[in-house]
Amino acid sequence: MSSSYSVSLAGPAPWGFRLQGGKDFCLPLTISRLTEGGKAVKAGMNTGDIILSINGISSEGMNHLEAQNKIKACTGNLSLTLK
Repeated sequence: MSSSYSVSLAGPAPWGFRLQGGKDFCLPLTISRLTEGGKAVKAGMNTGDIILSINGISSEGMNHLEAQNKIKACTGNLSLTLK
């Protein structure tokens, strides 16, 4: 079992990752793709990482659009907890 870790990406977007899953898909929110040389890669994020929280808000029970909107609404730093 992997442990969780946090990353903080300096804004503004693009953040350099693609999201998949969510409550509406009955799947955890997961990083499905990373942009080569993007902020997410530089922060050490990996494809397949599960997002546990977005800016301190638990992503459990979030549907895809809610998570996407929380990330899009972020203009400063984006803080994610991943595992």
